[in-house]
Amino acid sequence: MSRTPDANLDPRARLLLRTLISRYIRDGEPVGSQTLARHAGLDVSAATIRNILAELEDVGLLSAPHTSAGRVPTAQGYRVFVDSLLQIQPLADIELNRLRTELSAGAGTQSLLGSASELVSAMTHFVGVVSVPKREQFAFKHVDFVPLDGQRVLAILVFADNDVQNRILQTRRGYDPGELERIANYLNAHYAGRPLAEARALLLAELRSARQEMETLMTQALELADQALASDAEDMLVAGQTRLIGVQDLSNLERLRELFEAFASKREILQVLERTLRAPGVRIFIGEETGMAPLDSVSLVTAPYGAGGRTLGVLGVIGPTRMAYERVIPVVQAAASVLSEALGPDETR
Repeated sequence: MSRTPDANLDPRARLLLRTLISRYIRDGEPVGSQTLARHAGLDVSAATIRNILAELEDVGLLSAPHTSAGRVPTAQGYRVFVDSLLQIQPLADIELNRLRTELSAGAGTQSLLGSASELVSAMTHFVGVVSVPKREQFAFKHVDFVPLDGQRVLAILVFADNDVQNRILQTRRGYDPGELERIANYLNAHYAGRPLAEARALLLAELRSARQEMETLMTQALELADQALASDAEDMLVAGQTRLIGVQDLSNLERLRELFEAFASKREILQVLERTLRAPGVRIFIGEETGMAPLDSVSLVTAPYGAGGRTLGVLGVIGPTRMAYERVIPVVQAAASVLSEALGPDETR
């Protein structure tokens, strides 16, 4: 993401830009020179302020709505504000303790991620999103198979992060309980504690090199394991979409409809989240910077989370470009950090 050059802004212009954007974020109204003269703390005339605002408009950092003498920030203006003018304070202890209490270790990963998206939504009053790590990254502790009717088998998978999944498998023939028990015992004895993708790869490799007398058992194990150990998780969890209804900056019904369609399909938002997987720290996308048309009118603040030294996914908040970045950024940063602590160092091993 390229930074908007702001090296040519003198201290007065920087102070006026920061004051104007802060007032606009707070009040939602175009900011005029008289207001800035009262609140910027500069000993200059309103005419001088108007000249500086005109220069900021000329370089694309501000715009002037036709219905008002005041000015509002552009996406470039927000970018300069976020990159070099914003003063971020650490999250208050009471809010950090709330995150640690509600994202405590011991809960299943799916439950933790759902709680994380709900929490950041509630704390910022915008939309909370979190990408869900692929199940292939998690080790399984134990697998059991239960015969159902006909050629169906129930697989019960217990993962290292305490998540339990039940999957109904369609097999090429029926299996009796004794066969299923032997297959489960074999998988548990040889592959428990390994990530799913690794277990499937090893099983296939061993099948190819196994001696003739083991081939029948391993073929049966592969048929069940190939389905049972396949990924079956959601890609992304979203919470708080309705918080955007009624937001002043998102009153355009057509744009709001497109945004809600993006929430429903999740594809565009997930693509943006996946672009930040390898980027440390907080990333901020403002309007068109996402590269996704439905997100042109919003900002996305993200931070990666992980366990065991590996990045598993991304947590973020979606809201209007006129959001209180100094509030949202520390919430996202702290939530990602606490979520990583709750997942623990050994969840994927």
